[in-house]
Amino acid sequence: MAAKYVRKKTRKEKMINLLASLFVLVLAALVLLPIWWIFRSSLMSTATINEYPPSFIPHEWLWANYSKALETFEYWTYFKNTFTIIVPAVTFGTITAIFCGYAFARLRFRGKKIFFNICVGTILLPGMVTLIPLYVMWTKGFGLGDTYWPLILPFLTGGGFFNIFLIRQFLMTIPIELDEAAAIDGASRMRILWTILVPSIKPAIVVVAMMLFIQIWNDLLQQIIYINSMDKFTFAIALTNFTGSFGTNWPVALAATFMTILPGIFIYVLGQKSFVEGIVLTGMKN
Repeated sequence: MAAKYVRKKTRKEKMINLLASLFVLVLAALVLLPIWWIFRSSLMSTATINEYPPSFIPHEWLWANYSKALETFEYWTYFKNTFTIIVPAVTFGTITAIFCGYAFARLRFRGKKIFFNICVGTILLPGMVTLIPLYVMWTKGFGLGDTYWPLILPFLTGGGFFNIFLIRQFLMTIPIELDEAAAIDGASRMRILWTILVPSIKPAIVVVAMMLFIQIWNDLLQQIIYINSMDKFTFAIALTNFTGSFGTNWPVALAATFMTILPGIFIYVLGQKSFVEGIVLTGMKN
């Protein structure tokens, strides 16, 4: 009787796992569908794109659309400009988030709770509220209009308090006895941070870096406000002008769009394991 119950329970669990897997596959397909649609459209002619019903796979793979796109879309210039912002912003944003998170998690100083609560409140502050004051400060006050500095310097403070809060929450889960044991052995605070704590919160650091990358990569509004010269355009700005210049030539425009997606996909694939692990651990620790 017990064996029969176990077999029945096992079959039920297998059925549930199968249905769950199918559901996840459907969701994954829906997420990937827009990327595939851009790719297949970039390999079609304008007439084929507009035909109804639309074909899921191109009848003819027009790779020449990519060479046509590169004739006017200065891909490598825009690539360099984009990562001129992303590399220092993500690097310094992640490092300063670690330092600030460590300060809130481990150090004792006067007004710590009040300062922390005020910083948490800034998460609720809409970006539009500070957009105009910041623009006036960077362009009129510091004379940094039409430069990348207004897009980089704000990330010297952790890139937003949510990143600091995330690092702090992970550090709070690590027993402080590890710090005390290392301090007894003569380790300084910096050595404790970089040799003991940072390796322990690697998933959280990857999550912060990836979130900063996504934030900057998608930030068309700020980039279009501060950057005016065409030779300084990023991918986000260049695509808006590129589409307009070609009018209804969507295959060429979508070829340029797909090329700009590739760096983001490549970077996500490199860090996706730690990124997913960090998200899962965040849910467990909260």
